[in-house]
Amino acid sequence: MNTRDLQAFVAVVDQGSMVRAASQLHVTQPGLTRRIQNLETALGVPLLDRQSKPVKPTHAGREAYAFARAVLRSVDDLLAVAAPASEPVGELRIGVPPFLSELALERPIDRLRGAFPKLSLRVTAAWSPALVERTLGAEIDAAVVMMPASFAMPSALTATLLAEQPTLIVASRSLDLQGGERNRNNTRRRSGAPRLTLADLAGYAWVLNQDGCGMRSTVSRALRAAGLPFDVAVEAFGADLQLSLVARGVGLGIVTPDVLARSPYRDALQPVTVSDFEGGLGVWLIHGTLPGRLMRPVALLQVALLEVLAAAGRAPDESAEIPIKTATAPRARKRTK
Repeated sequence: MNTRDLQAFVAVVDQGSMVRAASQLHVTQPGLTRRIQNLETALGVPLLDRQSKPVKPTHAGREAYAFARAVLRSVDDLLAVAAPASEPVGELRIGVPPFLSELALERPIDRLRGAFPKLSLRVTAAWSPALVERTLGAEIDAAVVMMPASFAMPSALTATLLAEQPTLIVASRSLDLQGGERNRNNTRRRSGAPRLTLADLAGYAWVLNQDGCGMRSTVSRALRAAGLPFDVAVEAFGADLQLSLVARGVGLGIVTPDVLARSPYRDALQPVTVSDFEGGLGVWLIHGTLPGRLMRPVALLQVALLEVLAAAGRAPDESAEIPIKTATAPRARKRTK
């Protein structure tokens, strides 16, 4: 068994194709096949299901893949120790929420590629809670996450706050939102926004991203902590679709102020002041213990992300610019009690 065989196997699993893996490693397809067969012979088990399209690892292959990646990363770290002044090599695994992969990662990637051309970048998109877990499990080297202010970041991670993102609960202007007894005679502030409590909103459904979205998490955590029901009418990717549904009275929504300001549906929407709800999000860069070869790249990633967020004057919105997917048909705008 040698590291070239491990590299071949990892490349096939990553690419899902023998052809693409051979191209990535600059070897012939027969040569790649021999490397995989050498590894399977050494381990005594088949590692790939060659009948599936794309090629997938067997059960034993999935376990071998995790160990193979760990071995290859250890080799990279050993080379970095042997030549500490050399240029970083190997790979840097970055995790980002879907919004960031589209809106704010282009410049950081350009900066990293320009500064460290021998470093391979692997970007994984996932919702923030999953990224925290994967960073804890060392499946990802560094991740950018959007988490509620109340979230306690695991002590095993180094977390740097990049930006703070305020949020607003919004409703259709057609909804006659009513507050509790203490608010019935003064349900609106001079700004025109209804002033309610979480209990006042408990009878309404919501239009939100899929479970795992930071803004959805702020709503669900607050309602459940108060012992109140949490009902999602529609799961929909994309701020425009969400706000169009909210404007039609399908349910309540949560957005960032800048997204509301530029929405074509803003005139049909009303922000709602909720006295016992704080929905702000923190945008964090997180990582575990880094090998020496990755410390400079991650530091540069942090600087580049701060520049992007500062140039935008805000943190990006986690529901923006993501392909649309409606999870359920719209239901009545208020639940029957």
